[in-house]
Amino acid sequence: MVSEFDLPLDLVDRRVTKMKMISPSNVAVDIGRTLAPHEYIGMVRREVLDDFLRTRAQKAGAEVLNGLFLRYEAPKERNGTYTVHYNHYDSSNGKVGGEKRSFEVDAIVGADGANSRVAKDMGAGDYEYAIAFQERVKIPDDKMRYYEERAEMYVGDDVSPDFYGWVFPKCDHVAVGTGTVTHKADIKKFQAATRLRAKDKIEGGKIIRVEAHPIPEHPRPKRVSGRVTLVGDAAGYVTKCSGEGIYFAAKSGRMCAEAIVAGSANGTRLVDESDLRKYLAEFDRLYWPTYKVLDILQKVFYRSNAAREAFVEMCADDYVQRMTFDSYLYKRVVPGNPIEDIKLAVNTIGSLVRATALRREMGKLTL
Repeated sequence: MVSEFDLPLDLVDRRVTKMKMISPSNVAVDIGRTLAPHEYIGMVRREVLDDFLRTRAQKAGAEVLNGLFLRYEAPKERNGTYTVHYNHYDSSNGKVGGEKRSFEVDAIVGADGANSRVAKDMGAGDYEYAIAFQERVKIPDDKMRYYEERAEMYVGDDVSPDFYGWVFPKCDHVAVGTGTVTHKADIKKFQAATRLRAKDKIEGGKIIRVEAHPIPEHPRPKRVSGRVTLVGDAAGYVTKCSGEGIYFAAKSGRMCAEAIVAGSANGTRLVDESDLRKYLAEFDRLYWPTYKVLDILQKVFYRSNAAREAFVEMCADDYVQRMTFDSYLYKRVVPGNPIEDIKLAVNTIGSLVRATALRREMGKLTL
């Protein structure tokens, strides 16, 4: 993403080259052996990245308005303009609540997040979503050194029944969090369990910020209506299993903008719904396989502690690591080696059988 979107390297706080996967029974597997010297997962602070992108867009000619989108009105005539209503906020006058204003546009691209008001206005439909809860924790310097190039993922019913817990390195602190779709009311319990699992490595830390936000589980039923369309989280472009959405937000935004530029012949004609649908068709062609594979992985390996144990065991395999990291880094389902794929299928079945048998034996001991 850094090179594709021409981002300066100083935006990247940490370059993760090591990922530790930790099973429900605290078996840990180190991932990252297959990475090339130039490959890494970049960790950024969204508040820093967003400000950079906003400023760059403004320098390129975009008009930036500080306000809250309220609603839009569709044109009364076929080739008419859309009216956008918003609350304008001017920090210089100190007014609370902002001033209601409006402006007219030829097309609307809703990039306003998982709780998109644009999506609501256009009748885009709902989707299942996870709740992600995260604490920014300032830990002692000696403990921070452990996380300089390392991230951790914890799996188990204690940290989430259908997602994972994490410790990700940021600038001078770590982000500790978890998420869930099915048990949203228990999110703080899962967060406490994640902190407990990572206790020895974050002990002495101070919470400096608490964040929570929804994570879409699948694209919305409807993503275009007339000259209004959706991108990023507003459209539901977040992958299952990993919960990543920032790349797909940027990519869909760029693809949509390119479709508008092409459809408008560089601003000489009015775009229509068919122009926006070209962006959707191309996005789905490129990334639908990725979403589908990760959906299957989540259903297979996040369904029980036994399956999670099997998943972590499989992650010790170099072939699995290479396929996983390549797919994550380059956002595509990587074609595999047929022979290695057969071996992987056999090993997967073996891991699931062993983990299930172990769960049964542990159940007998508990009784």
